[in-house]
Amino acid sequence: MMNPDKLRLSPPDPAQYTPRQKEVHDVILASPRGRVVGPLALWLNRPELANAATALGTYLRYENSLGPRLSELAIITTARCWDAEFEWFAHKPLAIKAGLDPAVAEAIRDRRDPAFTDAEEEAVYRFAHEAFTSPRKQVSDATYRRTLEVLGQDRLVDLVALIGYYSFVSVTLNSFNVMPEDGEPLELQD
Repeated sequence: MMNPDKLRLSPPDPAQYTPRQKEVHDVILASPRGRVVGPLALWLNRPELANAATALGTYLRYENSLGPRLSELAIITTARCWDAEFEWFAHKPLAIKAGLDPAVAEAIRDRRDPAFTDAEEEAVYRFAHEAFTSPRKQVSDATYRRTLEVLGQDRLVDLVALIGYYSFVSVTLNSFNVMPEDGEPLELQD
Protein backbone atom coordinates (compact mmCIF):
# COMPACT_ATOMS: atom_id res chain seq x y z
CA MET A 1 0.00 0.00 0.00
CA MET A 2 2.94 2.32 -0.25
CA ASN A 3 3.88 4.24 -3.35
CA PRO A 4 7.69 3.90 -3.36
CA ASP A 5 8.10 6.94 -5.62
CA LYS A 6 6.67 9.26 -2.96
CA LEU A 7 8.09 7.70 0.20
CA ARG A 8 10.87 9.46 2.05
CA LEU A 9 12.03 6.15 3.49
CA SER A 10 11.45 2.74 1.95
CA PRO A 11 10.99 -0.47 3.84
CA PRO A 12 14.03 -2.71 3.68
CA ASP A 13 14.16 -5.07 0.72
CA PRO A 14 13.10 -8.55 1.92
CA ALA A 15 15.83 -10.06 -0.25
CA GLN A 16 18.36 -8.03 1.74
CA TYR A 17 16.97 -8.60 5.25
CA THR A 18 19.42 -9.16 8.05
CA PRO A 19 18.66 -12.26 10.12
CA ARG A 20 17.04 -10.03 12.79
CA GLN A 21 14.89 -8.21 10.22
CA LYS A 22 13.70 -11.56 8.86
CA GLU A 23 12.94 -12.79 12.37
CA VAL A 24 10.93 -9.67 13.27
CA HIS A 25 9.18 -9.71 9.88
CA ASP A 26 8.03 -13.25 10.60
CA VAL A 27 6.81 -12.25 14.09
CA ILE A 28 4.72 -9.44 12.58
CA LEU A 29 3.40 -11.77 9.89
CA ALA A 30 2.36 -14.30 12.55
CA SER A 31 0.61 -11.61 14.62
CA PRO A 32 -3.13 -10.93 14.26
CA ARG A 33 -2.27 -8.36 11.56
CA GLY A 34 -1.11 -11.10 9.21
CA ARG A 35 0.83 -8.67 7.02
CA VAL A 36 3.68 -6.20 7.17
CA VAL A 37 2.54 -2.81 5.85
CA GLY A 38 2.50 0.86 6.77
CA PRO A 39 4.65 1.86 9.72
CA LEU A 40 5.57 -1.73 10.56
CA ALA A 41 7.27 -2.15 7.20
CA LEU A 42 9.22 1.07 7.73
CA TRP A 43 10.14 0.23 11.31
CA LEU A 44 11.84 -2.91 10.00
CA ASN A 45 14.71 -0.57 9.12
CA ARG A 46 15.25 -0.73 12.89
CA PRO A 47 14.21 -4.28 13.75
CA GLU A 48 14.35 -3.79 17.52
CA LEU A 49 11.95 -0.86 17.19
CA ALA A 50 9.68 -2.90 14.93
CA ASN A 51 9.70 -5.78 17.40
CA ALA A 52 8.86 -3.60 20.41
CA ALA A 53 6.23 -1.61 18.50
CA THR A 54 4.63 -4.82 17.25
CA ALA A 55 4.26 -6.20 20.77
CA LEU A 56 2.71 -2.99 22.07
CA GLY A 57 0.56 -2.53 18.96
CA THR A 58 -0.75 -6.08 19.15
CA TYR A 59 -1.91 -5.54 22.71
CA LEU A 60 -3.40 -2.13 22.02
CA ARG A 61 -5.21 -3.06 18.85
CA TYR A 62 -6.35 -6.61 19.55
CA GLU A 63 -6.25 -7.26 23.30
CA ASN A 64 -7.12 -4.01 25.09
CA SER A 65 -10.15 -3.62 27.33
CA LEU A 66 -12.00 -1.18 25.04
CA GLY A 67 -13.02 -3.65 22.34
CA PRO A 68 -12.90 -3.09 18.57
CA ARG A 69 -15.58 -0.39 18.16
CA LEU A 70 -14.17 1.96 20.80
CA SER A 71 -10.58 1.19 19.83
CA GLU A 72 -11.21 1.99 16.19
CA LEU A 73 -13.04 5.18 17.17
CA ALA A 74 -9.99 6.26 19.17
CA ILE A 75 -7.71 5.35 16.26
CA ILE A 76 -9.62 7.33 13.64
CA THR A 77 -9.93 10.29 16.02
CA THR A 78 -6.16 10.17 16.45
CA ALA A 79 -5.63 9.78 12.71
CA ARG A 80 -7.77 12.84 12.06
CA CYS A 81 -6.04 14.94 14.69
CA TRP A 82 -2.71 14.14 13.02
CA ASP A 83 -4.19 14.25 9.48
CA ALA A 84 -2.63 10.84 8.87
CA GLU A 85 -4.20 9.77 5.57
CA PHE A 86 -2.89 6.20 5.58
CA GLU A 87 -4.09 5.61 9.13
CA TRP A 88 -7.53 6.99 8.26
CA PHE A 89 -7.65 4.91 5.08
CA ALA A 90 -6.69 1.75 7.00
CA HIS A 91 -8.95 2.22 10.04
CA LYS A 92 -12.11 4.02 8.96
CA PRO A 93 -13.53 0.84 7.32
CA LEU A 94 -12.53 -1.17 10.41
CA ALA A 95 -14.35 1.31 12.67
CA ILE A 96 -17.53 1.02 10.62
CA LYS A 97 -17.22 -2.77 10.44
CA ALA A 98 -16.85 -2.82 14.24
CA GLY A 99 -20.19 -1.02 14.59
CA LEU A 100 -19.37 2.69 14.54
CA ASP A 101 -22.06 4.73 12.82
CA PRO A 102 -20.64 5.93 9.47
CA ALA A 103 -22.10 9.39 10.23
CA VAL A 104 -19.79 9.61 13.26
CA ALA A 105 -16.76 8.83 11.09
CA GLU A 106 -17.85 11.40 8.51
CA ALA A 107 -18.29 14.06 11.19
CA ILE A 108 -14.79 13.35 12.51
CA ARG A 109 -13.41 13.54 8.98
CA ASP A 110 -15.19 16.87 8.42
CA ARG A 111 -14.03 18.23 11.79
CA ARG A 112 -17.60 18.47 13.02
CA ASP A 113 -18.80 17.46 16.46
CA PRO A 114 -20.32 13.97 16.03
CA ALA A 115 -23.81 13.27 17.34
CA PHE A 116 -23.45 10.30 19.68
CA THR A 117 -26.15 8.03 21.01
CA ASP A 118 -23.66 5.93 22.98
CA ALA A 119 -22.06 7.33 26.16
CA GLU A 120 -18.91 5.21 25.78
CA GLU A 121 -18.32 6.38 22.22
CA GLU A 122 -18.84 9.98 23.24
CA ALA A 123 -16.42 9.62 26.17
CA VAL A 124 -13.72 8.06 23.96
CA TYR A 125 -14.09 10.71 21.28
CA ARG A 126 -14.21 13.68 23.67
CA PHE A 127 -11.19 12.47 25.63
CA ALA A 128 -9.06 11.76 22.55
CA HIS A 129 -10.11 14.90 20.71
CA GLU A 130 -9.50 17.14 23.71
CA ALA A 131 -6.12 15.53 24.41
CA PHE A 132 -4.97 16.59 20.95
CA THR A 133 -6.76 19.90 20.45
CA SER A 134 -6.76 21.67 23.80
CA PRO A 135 -4.20 24.46 24.06
CA ARG A 136 -2.22 22.55 26.70
CA LYS A 137 -2.70 19.16 24.98
CA GLN A 138 -4.30 17.93 28.17
CA VAL A 139 -7.87 16.96 28.97
CA SER A 140 -9.81 19.04 31.45
CA ASP A 141 -10.64 17.70 34.89
CA ALA A 142 -14.30 17.47 33.84
CA THR A 143 -13.47 15.39 30.75
CA TYR A 144 -11.15 13.18 32.76
CA ARG A 145 -13.78 12.56 35.46
CA ARG A 146 -16.52 11.88 32.89
CA THR A 147 -14.33 9.43 30.96
CA LEU A 148 -13.28 7.67 34.15
CA GLU A 149 -16.94 7.42 35.20
CA VAL A 150 -18.06 6.00 31.85
CA LEU A 151 -15.12 3.72 31.04
CA GLY A 152 -13.54 2.88 34.40
CA GLN A 153 -9.86 3.03 35.25
CA ASP A 154 -8.57 0.07 33.23
CA ARG A 155 -10.28 1.15 30.03
CA LEU A 156 -9.16 4.75 30.52
CA VAL A 157 -5.54 3.62 30.86
CA ASP A 158 -5.90 1.59 27.67
CA LEU A 159 -7.46 4.59 25.90
CA VAL A 160 -4.54 6.85 26.83
CA ALA A 161 -2.05 4.21 25.66
CA LEU A 162 -4.00 3.65 22.43
CA ILE A 163 -4.07 7.30 21.41
CA GLY A 164 -0.41 7.63 22.36
CA TYR A 165 0.59 4.61 20.27
CA TYR A 166 -1.45 5.73 17.27
CA SER A 167 0.14 9.17 17.57
CA PHE A 168 3.48 7.39 17.19
CA VAL A 169 2.07 5.55 14.18
CA SER A 170 0.67 8.77 12.68
CA VAL A 171 3.93 10.69 13.12
CA THR A 172 5.77 7.82 11.43
CA LEU A 173 3.34 7.80 8.52
CA ASN A 174 3.38 11.57 8.09
CA SER A 175 7.15 11.92 8.49
CA PHE A 176 7.89 9.33 5.81
CA ASN A 177 4.99 10.38 3.56
CA VAL A 178 3.09 7.11 3.68
CA MET A 179 -0.20 7.55 1.85
CA PRO A 180 -2.93 5.21 0.61
CA GLU A 181 -2.09 3.48 -2.64
CA ASP A 182 -2.49 5.46 -5.83
CA GLY A 183 -6.09 5.86 -6.90
CA GLU A 184 -7.47 5.80 -3.34
CA PRO A 185 -9.12 9.08 -2.38
CA LEU A 186 -7.46 11.28 0.20
CA GLU A 187 -10.20 12.06 2.70
CA LEU A 188 -8.43 14.33 5.18
CA GLN A 189 -7.51 17.18 2.86
CA ASP A 190 -9.21 20.33 4.15
